[in-house]
Amino acid sequence: MVGGLLGDFVKGPLRGELPAKIEVGIKLHRKIDVFTDKLPEVSQAITRIEPPYRRFGGILVDICYDHLLAANWANFHTQSLESYCQDFYQILPEYHAYLPPRAKQFCELAPKVHWLESYAQMDNLEHILERVGQRFRSPVPLDKAFPQLLRDYSLLEAEFSKIFPQIIEFADNQRLELIT
Repeated sequence: MVGGLLGDFVKGPLRGELPAKIEVGIKLHRKIDVFTDKLPEVSQAITRIEPPYRRFGGILVDICYDHLLAANWANFHTQSLESYCQDFYQILPEYHAYLPPRAKQFCELAPKVHWLESYAQMDNLEHILERVGQRFRSPVPLDKAFPQLLRDYSLLEAEFSKIFPQIIEFADNQRLELIT
């Protein structure tokens, strides 16, 4: 779980500086990202994003898919999203020493604002996009692309429903390869 989170925070090659299980999680996160980015449905979704935000299309679609996963969590997991997130937030402090500064900030803020759970509500996406846009070296108003996601929501939802089972199968297979 921690490695899955750190896939968004740790860049570059892994050199064995982190516990093996965390590095496996980071590798799995990266493999899932590469697999997902190559799916034709994802490419189609990105091409619908209009300039000047198309260059951030992958990020926008990824965040929308995160929302769709959270909104439909009960279809994919037996534990409630809220309970799962609370368990995750409780685990994170055990790995504090291994977290890069931005991940530490996430760990302090996320439980207070229910960050991961907030993805389930479409109304929160605009604010999430704004926060993500502020993380760039030169801030980007990604929240201004929210109307495009809203416009294409039914298409994004249909594409997500089609590809997510493929992503789950891919992740399960990769997880087995990485741990054996």
